[in-house]
Amino acid sequence: MAGHTNAPGQSVTSRVLSILAAFEHSASARTLSEISRESGLPQSTTHRLLGELETWGAVQRDTQGRYQIGLRLWELGQHAGRKLRDVARPYLQDLFGLTQETVHLAIRDGSEVLYIDRVYGSRRVPQASRVGGRLPLHATAVGRAILAYEEDWLQNAVLDGELVQRTPLTKTDPVELRRELGKIREQGFALASEEVRQGSCSLAVPVFHPARHIFGALGIVLPTSRAHQLERYLPVLQGTAQRIQTGISHLPPATLRLPITQGLASTAGSGNESGPVAP
Repeated sequence: MAGHTNAPGQSVTSRVLSILAAFEHSASARTLSEISRESGLPQSTTHRLLGELETWGAVQRDTQGRYQIGLRLWELGQHAGRKLRDVARPYLQDLFGLTQETVHLAIRDGSEVLYIDRVYGSRRVPQASRVGGRLPLHATAVGRAILAYEEDWLQNAVLDGELVQRTPLTKTDPVELRRELGKIREQGFALASEEVRQGSCSLAVPVFHPARHIFGALGIVLPTSRAHQLERYLPVLQGTAQRIQTGISHLPPATLRLPITQGLASTAGSGNESGPVAP
């Protein structure tokens, strides 16, 4: 097999994926040496594979010769979860119309929360997110709203793992978090303030599949100066969550739930997350 890597026997597909993974947590352009270092591949192998990816349109170079994700790969990525987003988007837009605040929909992927859609408000709120971004379940309102309704073994796998502290206010005590998850189940909503990005706070409610499996969470983001106003939006969030539940009822559960990823499996096994998004 052409090229040598730091992982003997690594397939060509694995090498290409390790190169693409270098762009996973940042939209910034990367140099050849940065990609080589982060992928664990020799520069010669990295350069050759990047050339093939550039020809296909998966990556492109800027005026300084640095690499970034190409439009063809971005276009391909738009097909992921399109059916789900097409169903949920009108409800999210309606929620924004009623509140004029930034709102988002998220699901669980392993030990992280994955933001699948968002409508941005015009009011200035510190943003730590983008569609397709990930954050730790324990540090976000949407993440905790989901985790509170997951099975005990999954909660334990997350809370017994590494609980990253994104800001000085991020809750990382497993005992405290377990108490909070119980409280969320009792009251039906989750709150987070400055646990991912200072200056913003969030309220989130769970969204279920009609079979009563937890599907995801719906959240709203405000600046912390208006944190006292968060709970006024609870009724409209809960009503919208119910509408989304009805809207996705015709979709098979397999379409709505991501598999347990390697990240969660390693968390559960070793007592052991992240990218930009909102609390």
